[in-house]
Formats: sequence, structure tokens, C-alpha cells
Amino acid sequence: MRCVSNLPYATKEEEHVTIAMSDGVRLSARVWRPTSSDEEPVPAVLEYIPYRKRDLTAVRDSIHHPYIAGHGYACVRVDLRGTGESEGVLTDEYLEQEQRDAEEVLAWLAEQPWCDGNTGMMGISWGAFAALQVAARRPPSLRAIVIASFTDDRYADDMHYMGGALLSDNLAEAGTMFAYATCPPDPAVVGDRWRGMWRERLENARPWVLEWLRHQRRDDYWRHASVCEDYGAVQCPVLASSGWADGYSNAVTRLLGRLDVPRKGLIGPWSHKYPHLGEPGPAIGYLQEVVRWWDHWLKGVDNGVMDGPMLVTWMQDSVPPSTSYEERPGRWVGEPTWPSPHVEPVAYPLTRHRIGAPGVAPGGRDAPGEALGGQEGDGEALTVQSPLSVGQFAGKWASYNAPPDLPYDQREEDGGSLVFETDPLTERVEILGSPSVELELSASEPVAMVAARLSDVAPDGRATRVTYGVLNLTHHQAIGDPEPLEPGRRYRARVQLNGVGQAFPPGHRIRLSLSTSYWPLAWPPPRPVLLSVVDGAGTLTLPVRRPQPSDDRLQRVFGEPEGTPPVATTRTTPREERWDVKRDLVGYRSELEIVKDAGTLRVEDIGLDVGRRAYERYTAVADDFTSVGGESTWTMRFRRDDWDVRVVTSTKLRCDEKEFSIDATLDGYEGDRRVFCRSWNETLPRDCL
Repeated sequence: MRCVSNLPYATKEEEHVTIAMSDGVRLSARVWRPTSSDEEPVPAVLEYIPYRKRDLTAVRDSIHHPYIAGHGYACVRVDLRGTGESEGVLTDEYLEQEQRDAEEVLAWLAEQPWCDGNTGMMGISWGAFAALQVAARRPPSLRAIVIASFTDDRYADDMHYMGGALLSDNLAEAGTMFAYATCPPDPAVVGDRWRGMWRERLENARPWVLEWLRHQRRDDYWRHASVCEDYGAVQCPVLASSGWADGYSNAVTRLLGRLDVPRKGLIGPWSHKYPHLGEPGPAIGYLQEVVRWWDHWLKGVDNGVMDGPMLVTWMQDSVPPSTSYEERPGRWVGEPTWPSPHVEPVAYPLTRHRIGAPGVAPGGRDAPGEALGGQEGDGEALTVQSPLSVGQFAGKWASYNAPPDLPYDQREEDGGSLVFETDPLTERVEILGSPSVELELSASEPVAMVAARLSDVAPDGRATRVTYGVLNLTHHQAIGDPEPLEPGRRYRARVQLNGVGQAFPPGHRIRLSLSTSYWPLAWPPPRPVLLSVVDGAGTLTLPVRRPQPSDDRLQRVFGEPEGTPPVATTRTTPREERWDVKRDLVGYRSELEIVKDAGTLRVEDIGLDVGRRAYERYTAVADDFTSVGGESTWTMRFRRDDWDVRVVTSTKLRCDEKEFSIDATLDGYEGDRRVFCRSWNETLPRDCL
């Protein structure tokens, strides 16, 4: 990334500004704005997240907020209620209180003497969720939003559930927020109040996984703040982006297809990163695009920002399997609208382990995991009952590219799967969008799942997973409204795979793999399941894209990544990153162990040492589906002179055939002295899960 210091506007920073809410709680903000805004007001851009602006996101924030401010905007970074130096407590994500606070913050911004009354919101992940959700509430000053790595559907397309199946990231993310929501404020900012504020957070904390597991169906809890419930509620322009290696690869195209506002989409090869920091590369000059967006929609500059394709995506070339890539080869392609006239759904029949010659697929069904209802059929059955080991090379639901967390060679996974494959391709095939699989099948148990994986198989046999999807078959009428299967009865079910842009070269084969477990990415059903798939009755539908002459003009569409110089930091203890798959062939115990230790980093301008360590472990014994378990343990440490505090959280999830068991602990330390301790031991029923 090119660091830029010479910007059009000189700027100044206000490190700690308080914003009073209507109930008296004060939120903490950091403001970067042009020095000239005292006399010449400018639009304001809000990023609103719970990740501690003073320390944990200080480096990242210093790259993009001063850059945007230097182009004539007041950039305001606010920590949510109960995080950082903001007062109150944070007990869950996307609550009504959180969104009301955001509306009050926007109103406060619009009234500041340095703001001209126009506001925007931007963010990645939680910040993008917040911007999209608040946009649907239509605050009067909000003119446009810029969002990255997000979803419009909190139930069916977030880290909680996929196709009605429980994701392990539901536990992992709950562990993350259990730790982040219980960290203390900095006494250098709030003074002696820090201990009382911290105590309030600790005493009101709870493991977030408890609430998420209480809602195993698509109920009002998930409908709240899911923009897919009413796309028409969003009335401001939207610039949306994500990455093919991210867990959020689907929502960009959904917004493009269903919003009725000015909108642009961008999807690169990236993991869960802002595009100017994108990994795998190539990263792009994203901040230049953001400034152009703000210039047009907040300042009224006629700069042609809406010209060109509605969607620009990275068409990925074939690569060998790896858990990490520095760069993904490929090229930029553009679509004038979405759905695109350049993309045609092509149906490939599934017969006797082969993917047959294509035909045009029927249109009109695009809901994730949509079931087609119970139907009777004829034909011989192909059966599969996967071992629990299928899924150990699946990688993370959402790649962060650190530690290496992408899927590895699928050949070992395919040994426990039902496999269909094309002949070697005679010409290049490109797909763009969401593949799907339609199957006629029956299951031996009332609760069953199927995981579908699409792989690029090289001539030497190496198999690189391209995309995948998971369907809990009890959701055979609609995702989020399950009912038990009738063992032995045939159903016609549709599995939606995640969106992707991928090219398959001549000589390679396309492989579809079906498995009845995908642990630990997805929680397995209560008992092993024998799945019978009717031969000749299934279809793989690929969104085949025809290359366009205009693609050549897009290869220089983006500039070099830019940003302002990051704040100075010094690493005082090293990072540690591990991703270990272990198998005990005496006790038949399998284990995936993940360590993400950021070490200790000193933020020089505030003299603060910050340490973060996350540990995840997922275990199973043989093919005992009730032996699976996961745990997420976090340690957060903050130290300056004689101020030395730690938060240690642990969340463990186990199960039997009927219940989930959650054991959690929260400990707070000042130095070596434990000053707070609480534990939770709860059980929750499994609901068709």
C-alpha cells in the first residue's frame, strides 16, 4: 500500500469526543476533519463498531479515516455503547438500542458547526451491518453508505446458520464478542471511573452463544435488522463490496438485484478485509473509489461515479489447493446489471457419479437451500454415510487469511463423500454467481444434512474447493422453518452454494462432492445418517458466464492501494498462528486446534501495550456424533505503567442427541489478582438440528 501524506486538505484530529444519548449515556468518538471545516463545513462520514478505536483498531483506522478527511470530510469513528470508552454495556449484536444510538449520533453530527448537514456511513463487517441496517431506518441526514463484507439476511447468510445448519463460527464469533464486550475502558481517557465502568460490563455480561442458540429457527429475533425482509426500506445510494474468500460472498449481488436505489458492487478475491488491504491480492485503490462515491453523493460532484458496470468482480483463475494465497491470478470483469445478461444458468445432469452434458436450467428459484417439497420418484439409489472426519480440511467459514484458513486439497475429504465429475474439459468454463444442486433423496434419520462442494480438479488429481453449500434437510419447506424428515421417504431438495467467480481451464475436471457431515465447519446431526440419492434425478446448475470484449478495458480499472501512514506501533512479543489437524488412531479422537495470538503491540502515541490471544478447539471421537464439541478461549490484556488488566473468557459447546450444553467462564484480573469471576452452565434443546 502506498502511504500518502500530501492530501488536498490539511486535517486535525480530536482523539476523544463524547456524544450524549437521550438516556444520558455518553458514547466516545474520534474525529478527523479538515482544519478549514471550522469556517467551511463539510459532510460527515460515520464508522460505528464495537472494536475499540483507541487501541485495537487504531492502526486500521489511521489508514483510511485521515485519508478520507484529507479529501474534505469529517470522519467520525464511534465505539458502540459498552465498548472502548463509551459508557453502558453491550449484550448482543444489532439490538434496537444500538440502532437508535446510531440515529442519534447521525443527528448530532448533522448539527455540528463543522458539518454541512450531510452524512454517510461506512464500514466492514459489523460496521457494514450497522450502515445497511441504519439506512433502512432512513435517518434524515444520511445520504449514502459504503459497506464491505456484510449480509442482508441475519439468519440464512451469516456466521450463525447456513441452510438451517448450525455453523461452528456461531461459537467462535460468540467467543470473540464475549471477550470484546468485557474489556475495560482506558483510565487515561475516563479517569478513575474506569473501574466502575468495567465492573458494570463484567456484571452484565453473558455468553452471546446462549441467545443465538435459543433461536434455531428464523423468528423475529433474526428478522429484526435483516434488510432482506424489506429491501424497499433502503432509500439511499449503496456502494457494496466483498471477497470470494470471505463468508459474505452472497449479499453484494442480492442487493444489486433487489434494491431500487443507485448502487454499485465490487467483489474481489479477498478474505474478510477492506479491499485496499485485501488478502489474497490483488488489493486495490479502494479508498480512491470511496472518495469518488462520497464526492458525488455527499457533495454533488458530477464525476461519473455511476458510469460503467454495475458490478465489477475478479474472475479467479485455477490455482493448486493451498490454505493461503498471497495473490489470486485472474482478471476483472464487469456486469451492466444484476442478474447479468452475460450469465446463463446451465444444468448438468448427475448420473452414476458423472456430471453429464449440459442443458439450459429452469429459472426462477434462487432462495438459499430452497427445498422443493416431498416427491416420490423412481431410479436406483447412490448412498453415502460420511465419517465425521469429512470437513477437517474445510477451512473457516469466513477466511481472515491469518492463520492460513482456506480449504486444503479435497481428495481426502472426497474419500468420505459421494462424488460426481465431468470428463476433462475441452474448453475453458467460467462461472459467476451461485451454483446450486437439486437432488432427489431420502434419509435414514429424521434429522439429516447434506454438504455440497464444487472443486476444480487438475490433471494430476489435486482438488481445489471452489465453493460449497450446506443444507439441513429438515428445512425442506423453507429455510428457518424446519420439520423432521420421514425416514425412507423421498424428497426433492435444493442446495444453494456460495457465490463465486471462477474459471476452469481445459484439461481440468469439475467435481461435485456430497457428504452427510462437514465437521467442524457445520455442526453434525444427532446421529449418523445414510443418505440415498436417486441416480439420474439430480442436477448441478452452474451460472456460466460468457467472456465479453469489454473485459479487456477493465484491467486498469483500479489504482494502486493508498492510505495515510498508520500510527506508530512496536511489537514487544511475537505473534503465534497455528492450524493443526490431529488424529489419534488408538482412541480414534480427531481434533482441530487453532491459535490466533497477535502477541503484544505497543501503540506508541498512547504508551499502551495491547495483547490478544484466541484459542479454538474442535473435537470428535470416531463416528460418535454426540462426541463433537467446540471451545473458544480468549485473553485480552492492556498494560501501561502500573495499570495492567486482563480479561479471560472461555465458552465450550457440547451436545447429546437432544440438547446442547454450554459451559462458560469470565475472569477479570488486575495484575495477578483476579477481581471478577463468573461461570455459566446451561442446556438448550436441539430443534431439528
